[in-house]
Amino acid sequence: MSPQPNPEAGAAVKAGDRAHVFHSWSAQELIDPLAVAGAEGSYFWDYDGRRYLDFSSGLVFTNIGYQHPKVVAAIQEQAATLATFAPAFAVEARSEAARLIAERTPGDLDKIFFTNGGADAVEHAVRMARLHTGRPKVLSAYRSYHGGTQQAVNITGDPRRWASDNGTSGVVHFWAPFLYRSRFYAETEEQECARALEHLETTIAFEGPASIAAIILETIPGTAGIMVPPPGYLAGVRELCDKYGIVFILDEVMAGFGRTGEWFAAQLFDVVPDLMTFAKGVNSGYVPLGGVAISGRIAETFGKRAYPGGLTYSGHPLACAAAVATINVMAEEGVVENARRLGAEVVAPGLRELAERHPSVGDVRGVGMFWALELVKNRETREPLVPYNAAGEANAPMAAF
Repeated sequence: MSPQPNPEAGAAVKAGDRAHVFHSWSAQELIDPLAVAGAEGSYFWDYDGRRYLDFSSGLVFTNIGYQHPKVVAAIQEQAATLATFAPAFAVEARSEAARLIAERTPGDLDKIFFTNGGADAVEHAVRMARLHTGRPKVLSAYRSYHGGTQQAVNITGDPRRWASDNGTSGVVHFWAPFLYRSRFYAETEEQECARALEHLETTIAFEGPASIAAIILETIPGTAGIMVPPPGYLAGVRELCDKYGIVFILDEVMAGFGRTGEWFAAQLFDVVPDLMTFAKGVNSGYVPLGGVAISGRIAETFGKRAYPGGLTYSGHPLACAAAVATINVMAEEGVVENARRLGAEVVAPGLRELAERHPSVGDVRGVGMFWALELVKNRETREPLVPYNAAGEANAPMAAF
């Protein structure tokens, strides 16, 4: 598909946006959204006919690209057959999507509770953990993001939490491993892993193990900076959860469905959580969909006891049909394997070569198609290019970049 310039239409779209659309995470008068005319594959274009290579996959979700014909056709066919139906009934697209997801999740995460996106998946995973254990607290890491709804944003460990944190959500934060900026004065991955686990167990001890329902971690933190955990860390967290009867939740909303070169990042570390959240790549964002993959042990809690939660659009047929088509396309076209190959053969060496040429790059890290460059003022001192949570003039170097 070739972009056809139509600046008048673009101006009308822009005017309508500025008049009526309230954008997330933004000061409304200080933003200038680009008017997008169309997209296909890895590219999108504006109304002036300019094409853009979308390195961010939308909001890190369009894992198979825009307008894949098989997914578009699946949505069209489902709309013509059964466009929507209440979640209490068995629907073919819903059942098949759940089956395909369960086939790919690690361990016995064989029951799928569908949500509308990642944030409400986290909300429900935490609710399940609290009901399963009868305990109130949740432990989560600083430098994490788990969603914008009330509980999920309080679980979040980055500054987006601050404005909504009222201190009553039952969340306790701890430091996860990050060797480049170690909070544990570690010099090796082995030291970082051991000291981070010791810190976590100390936090558990001082918070009271019997009060902690769950530990939730992004398998690989996304927007916080792609901090791949050191070998043994997630397995160590699993052991601590088993030791103290705590539910282990992995958030795979961003890392899941091929982003890391595996169906789920948990498979990189040979670890199985009790609950795992997903969204984004499950159907490449074509129709909103998320969910919680549930272990047998947690599912059994609600075998004869009603789970007190649900959503009107849980397992929406259009979203599930898109998921079925997306997962099948990923399998047929080797998308997961290609992400692994691109990461190892193209992205990793390319970014490291870039880092050698640019003294502002302090660190390169990632896996598959999930990478970060850490920008610094000084490589030796590792002083960040801008301060943590910089805004205004303090953020000027990053804004200029």
